[in-house]
Amino acid sequence: MTGHGTLTRTRWRALAAAFLLAILAPLAAGQPQDPEERAALRDFLDQTINSADSFADRYDAEVWLVDMSARLERFVKDSEERLRLLRQVHAAAARASLPPELVLAVIEVESHFDRFAISRVGAQGMMQVMPFWKNEIGRADDNLTMNLTNFEYGCRILQFYLQREKGDLHRALAAYNGSLGSRRYSNKVYQAWARHWRTAPLPWAR
Repeated sequence: MTGHGTLTRTRWRALAAAFLLAILAPLAAGQPQDPEERAALRDFLDQTINSADSFADRYDAEVWLVDMSARLERFVKDSEERLRLLRQVHAAAARASLPPELVLAVIEVESHFDRFAISRVGAQGMMQVMPFWKNEIGRADDNLTMNLTNFEYGCRILQFYLQREKGDLHRALAAYNGSLGSRRYSNKVYQAWARHWRTAPLPWAR
């Protein structure tokens, strides 16, 4: 790394640290209709739920958290709550091999970051997870209004559908929402991602 690059990185870390110190101071993941699909998803959840910090580098953490915290402020006013939520999203997304910005877009569409959101069909929490999944994998006591739990379920369900649909974001999101065959829901997620969360390209065009 050149001297100029080191200086830039150092300056950014100082600014990021100052920012973090300043703000710290003061439709649902529905039930699959196909019994085989339901069984496959149940087994996938059972093997992966609740399977460290997801940031490998402190500089990367500072860059991402500062950037996303500013974007999230329109939905979550409390600065400390924003940072806690972003770390939880990033960790759950990383465990499920998902872009955290995609997960933020899903949360925006599903609940607008309301952890107590409940849909008309009973889906719960920020990622609108159907509570029957708790019994399906023998975790009846899990609380889906707790963000850590909700993100783990939601991210793993989306991961399952992304794998099944061979990386096709539109089809995976439609399956997550229970609207396979339509792009209405996936287009909403795309719009939220493009407007508020995009940091790098994702393979939307299929």
